[in-house]
Amino acid sequence: MSTLNLTIIQTQLYWEDKEANLDMLSQKIKSITEYTEVIVLPEMFNTGFSMQPEKFAETMEGPSIDWMRRLAEEKRAILTGSLIIVEGGKYYNRLVWMLPNGQMGYYNKRHLFAFAGEDQHYTPGNKRLIASVKGWKINLQICYDLRFPVWARQQITNEVEKEYDLLLYVANWPAKRSHAWKTLLTARAIENQCFTIGVNRVGLDGNNITHSGDSMVVGPLGEVLYHCAEEEDIFHIQLQKEEIEQTRTQFPFWKDADFFVIQ
Repeated sequence: MSTLNLTIIQTQLYWEDKEANLDMLSQKIKSITEYTEVIVLPEMFNTGFSMQPEKFAETMEGPSIDWMRRLAEEKRAILTGSLIIVEGGKYYNRLVWMLPNGQMGYYNKRHLFAFAGEDQHYTPGNKRLIASVKGWKINLQICYDLRFPVWARQQITNEVEKEYDLLLYVANWPAKRSHAWKTLLTARAIENQCFTIGVNRVGLDGNNITHSGDSMVVGPLGEVLYHCAEEEDIFHIQLQKEEIEQTRTQFPFWKDADFFVIQ
């Protein structure tokens, strides 16, 4: 039986204050005593959902990436969350997947939140990142991507290998639309027959927008394994890969899925 141990950090964020956020998150991460293999932070964990990339963007050699590298090495766990990155004169809302050995992968947010003007400041990504941990395959996505099921959909190529086992979203999702957040996380789990995790922030941001958290872990049948609203929380969970395999064997709905290609 293959297990995966994850820690979710649901927290308030200091508005556009990198030093305060990194100090606060350092304390929370260092306080973790349970064995964990992946630590998940919210979207734009060092600034909040800022539309000032020209002021707060860093390179992939910047201080926040160095901070991630140090903490991942110290905790001997993968550390992930998104932040503002500048590369080639363009700004990205980039999820970084930092390994304990300092190696990393990244995913640029595909669907930019035009309702808040994100598309006016950032460049969209054009490919997914599916990470691998202990035989688990993890599809990494960001916030607004949750509303677009095709981007998350399992691409079935044969009857043995499925594209991924866990769908992970980091977010700054407003409380006003928390019902959609909770519903869509459950839907993504059911339709892809996988574990789905959403990690959101709490509290008021600099635009006077309230975030209720509502971070969730959802099982492959849509059962809610964890949910926390309104308050800060550090939650640990061990997922069992056997549960996915049993679900897909007992309910082989994936065999009837449509073949498609994302371009």
